Amino acid sequence: MTMIRHEIEVSVDYHQFYLWDPGVHPSAPTEYSDDDVKRMVKVAPNVVVIQPVRDFTVAVELELHDHDPGCDVREWDHVAECSIDLPTGQLDVEECTGGTAFSIQVAPGTYRLRALFSDLDSLSEDGFDGKDRYRLVLWPGTAVPLSIVRQWPGPN
Repeated sequence: MTMIRHEIEVSVDYHQFYLWDPGVHPSAPTEYSDDDVKRMVKVAPNVVVIQPVRDFTVAVELELHDHDPGCDVREWDHVAECSIDLPTGQLDVEECTGGTAFSIQVAPGTYRLRALFSDLDSLSEDGFDGKDRYRLVLWPGTAVPLSIVRQWPGPN
């Protein structure tokens, strides 16, 4: 199995950052329901919004695979799965109010995305520090709707 892993520092504002194909000039969603916030992932055309618990710089692992690598969801606090269309094959990790944190060229097409969140309860009371982790796993696949495989109940 081919796997490429990138470790990225992403500046998070408004508890969100994006994965998108900049070649199609996507628009980030601007309206969020309580359910969108609870799901911690929101999908729009050519955009997936990831919503970390921290509103500061977070470490993100981005993995690219040639097929579904599988996952033991018991190792994660929150797991969401969806798809993203990358018609030009450009995948950017985009900060909400910053710029592009990371960019990579992939084969154009539809990709499955598994967003994995861990150590979400480690956030300090002031919200500045934590050991929260975020892993984004992508592989070529068919379009699927957003599904929450494991729901984080919220801070304890």
